[in-house]
Amino acid sequence: MKKLVWVLLLAGMSLWANEIQWAADFQSGIKKAQQQNKPVLFVFSRHSCKYCVILEKTTFANDQVIKALNKNFVSIIAYSDEGDKFPQYLWRPATPTLWFLKPNGEPMYQPLVGAVGEKYLLEALKVVKNEYNLQKNKAK
Repeated sequence: MKKLVWVLLLAGMSLWANEIQWAADFQSGIKKAQQQNKPVLFVFSRHSCKYCVILEKTTFANDQVIKALNKNFVSIIAYSDEGDKFPQYLWRPATPTLWFLKPNGEPMYQPLVGAVGEKYLLEALKVVKNEYNLQKNKAK
């Protein structure tokens, strides 16, 4: 019986670990980023957008991307077709739009637009993480 409980527990944990841990909304994600002192990946998306769906089914389903985001970033997604609230300065006419933000919500770079591939996003995540850590260490 104990083995069964452990197997179910481990299976449940592995299922949870295989998804990006999206913040509930923009404000709670920013609050979490400030508390954890992590950069933010903010995605502006639409359910009816072909390239948004491709991004979610490919890049955001990649185990390496999921692991990197869950470990080093706070991830927030907002859907224009759901009326999700987020700052107007992050709005762009094209979706998907991916922003890298400081914990206060300030953009670190210009956004990436389109269905960014796994390899490209993983490289971008490394660059952003390193730059964020440099800035954080300079502030000390």
